[in-house]
Amino acid sequence: MLDRVKPLPNYLVQRYHGWKATGYADNKTWYRRLASDGQHPRAMVISCCDSRVHVTSIFGADQGEFFIHRNIANLVPPYEPDGDHHGTSAAVEYAVRVLKVSNLMILGHSNCGGIKGCIDMCKGHAPELEAKDSFVGRWMDILRPRFEVVADMQDTEEQTRAFEKEAVVTSLENLMTFPWLASKVEEGTLSLHGLWTDIGEGGLEHYNPETGKFHVV
Repeated sequence: MLDRVKPLPNYLVQRYHGWKATGYADNKTWYRRLASDGQHPRAMVISCCDSRVHVTSIFGADQGEFFIHRNIANLVPPYEPDGDHHGTSAAVEYAVRVLKVSNLMILGHSNCGGIKGCIDMCKGHAPELEAKDSFVGRWMDILRPRFEVVADMQDTEEQTRAFEKEAVVTSLENLMTFPWLASKVEEGTLSLHGLWTDIGEGGLEHYNPETGKFHVV
């Protein structure tokens, strides 16, 4: 089967050589220090796989600043130590228990395809996601019970944005089911942050637990 693996497309090879001759060459000392000293990120960011969400650009971050994990719809599942495969939970464990980050951000975004798919599934319009062999559908089951929060909204765009933000809140709540993470939050050595970004407008909102709403940063 591996004989089907192909070399990189030429445009990516050219981009790599361009970066190596400029971006890397101009910062060689910095990269070598990163390699020798290891990573010491102050924050973890859990964001969506969506190619339009550029986490480091939004915050002007350099290499080594953020420990980034991406998945469909920036979801965190509940704590479930059942001996199975849990990629997102493993990333959270590594960030909190090994790297000891002091901030953990959930970053949702506008026009999220995963959220739209979940809405369609909840409305009975996505039979392909209902199939047992749909990895996306089973992943979005994490958020599915929360659809009732936005179910009565008539405006489609308003409903989608509200559900995108509900995904952020759900992930924050699920993070607190991890006992070793919750203890660090209670101790004050770890802070959780819920964020939502508007891709088209470049906007950023943060979740305020006191109001239960998102406010412009």
